Amino acid sequence: MFGKLLSNFRTTVLLSLVLAGVMIYAFGSVSPGGFDLIFWQAVFRWTHVVAGVLWIGLLWYFNFVQIRIMPSIPAELKPAIGKHIAPEALFWFRWSALATVVAGLALAFSRGHAYAVEVLSFGLVGGLTEDQKGYTLLGIGVWLAIVMFLNVWGIIWPNQKRALGIVPAEDDVKAKAARVAMLGSRTNMLLSLPMLTAMAMYQTLFG
Repeated sequence: MFGKLLSNFRTTVLLSLVLAGVMIYAFGSVSPGGFDLIFWQAVFRWTHVVAGVLWIGLLWYFNFVQIRIMPSIPAELKPAIGKHIAPEALFWFRWSALATVVAGLALAFSRGHAYAVEVLSFGLVGGLTEDQKGYTLLGIGVWLAIVMFLNVWGIIWPNQKRALGIVPAEDDVKAKAARVAMLGSRTNMLLSLPMLTAMAMYQTLFG
C-alpha cells in the first residue's frame, strides 16, 4: 500500500504538502502570538525556502550534471534529454524561481514597509549607519536573487526554447541560443553562492 502510494509522484507530493500543512498549523497553534503576523512571516519564509531549494537545486543539477555530461552522451541518446528531461526540468526551474522571489518579497514587506525599503536600498535610506550595514549585505543577496530570476525568464528560458526546438529555429540559431542559455545558467551558478551566503548569514546573525 505504502509502496504504491510512493510510486505515484503527484500523490507523494500532495501528501507531503498535507503533512507540511499540518505542521504549519501546529506551529501556529503553539506559537505565542497564535496565527498573527509573525506566523504569516513564518509561512512566507517556509514558501521562500521550499521554492528556493527547488530553484537552486535545479540550477545546480543543470550545471553540476547536465551541461557537463551532455558532450559525452551518445548522439542517439541526446534527444531523450532535449525532448523530455530538459523541458520538464525547465518548467519547475522557471516557476520555482518566480515563487522564490515573490515569497521573498512578501516576507520582506510583511516585516514592515520600512524594513523592506532598507533591504532593497542596501540600508541607504537609513543613512548607512553602523546598524544599517546588515541591510547592505542582505540587500546584495536580494538583488542578486532578482537578477538571477530576471536571467531565468529573460535569457535562459527564451534561448532554451530555441535550443530545444520548443519554438522553431534554424540550426545555427539553435546552436547560438544553446550557448547563450548555457552562459546565462553559468552566470546564475556564479551568483548562487554569494546570494545564499547573504541570505543565510543575515538570518543567523541578525534574524
